[in-house]
Amino acid sequence: MGEAPAFVVDDLLQNQDGFGSKSNGCKITTTIGDKTYVIGGENDESTLSLEVQIFDEDTGNWATPIVLGAKPSSCKGLSAVSLNDDRILIVKKGSTPDDCIWFLEVDTRFVREQKKIQGTDVVAWSRGARGYAEKPVVISGPSGVGKGTLISMLMKEFPSMFGFSVSHTTRAPRCMEKDGVHYHFTERSVMEQELKDGKFLEHALVHGNLYGTSIEAVEVVTDTGKRCILDIDVQGARSVKASSLEAIFIFICPPSMEELETRLRSRGTETEEQILKRLQNAKKEMEQGQSSGIFDHILYNDNLDECYESLKKLLGLDGAAAATLRSAPQGIDLPADHSVSKMDNKITINCGTAELKKASKNLIVLDVSSLKGGAPGRTRGLDVYAIDSFSDGLNGINQPS
Repeated sequence: MGEAPAFVVDDLLQNQDGFGSKSNGCKITTTIGDKTYVIGGENDESTLSLEVQIFDEDTGNWATPIVLGAKPSSCKGLSAVSLNDDRILIVKKGSTPDDCIWFLEVDTRFVREQKKIQGTDVVAWSRGARGYAEKPVVISGPSGVGKGTLISMLMKEFPSMFGFSVSHTTRAPRCMEKDGVHYHFTERSVMEQELKDGKFLEHALVHGNLYGTSIEAVEVVTDTGKRCILDIDVQGARSVKASSLEAIFIFICPPSMEELETRLRSRGTETEEQILKRLQNAKKEMEQGQSSGIFDHILYNDNLDECYESLKKLLGLDGAAAATLRSAPQGIDLPADHSVSKMDNKITINCGTAELKKASKNLIVLDVSSLKGGAPGRTRGLDVYAIDSFSDGLNGINQPS
């Protein structure tokens, strides 16, 4: 942090538009309260990087914040609009349809929590996505209760509707294991830093190695249009419940501890010592699962087929609903030449050259009134549609400079 040269401050901050943004060559500035966020920087002759700096108008000092979340790739230009004083919407020019809308969070709950942890200025990136996604499904239960069988039945009947996230681990790959398929294999120091940065939903230390489920791994499944299933223990479910992820939590119970013991012994895969330990752990999990308030639904697996039908009903897969498949969210196809405007919770993108602006249906509207999620995952809920540039509904829009 240090004092900014006067000519730099004047050049970046003067003549800002009505919603606090101004483009200046390879950078754009947006002012929220007493802080101005400077976004951008020269990458090479044709592209810009998306670096972030903060200028505090009260102190006259610059700060380079810790930047969390998946950082956007470089682009050919950018526009910025502040939203609700807690985030900045970024429109990248010359980017692919699924990579052109991003949010820089500057005062959201996640950012405030991370500021306390990191002890310094923090901002966080989140990629924008159209529409909503089905909530992930967290399924927990003691070993031997049949949750793996129930999940396999779901995957078999609805192969295009459900998917598993790929977990991270710090252990070395075993024979035939592939990075990104069986696990994301990573260094311990890297995973420990990502845990500190809030990138994981849950984690555990097992035999000296870290295992965990990252928010990005769940989002990757959701990006394909599938509903992510998390098969985790009660401790992991508690961590997910405390996170920003909105999920459905289901606990599978055996009809009795006696029946669970019978199932464990019939598998013939564990020693007596292992069986007794599993039963001891199962008793604790049963108590936590039924009384902790973590789980939205509790199913008793005394009859596999009946339990499976109950599970499908909870997930809205009974009857006609089962035939409905959800397509992957579509991106936003923007031309490189466009300008951005704002009115209330609607952002308008005027596409094309002066000749195109005379035509109808040349405005794209982003309705940001119902956003959900956010860093370190996706920001979903963008409603996108095209309108006539002369529509009465756009009177009073705030035009950028």
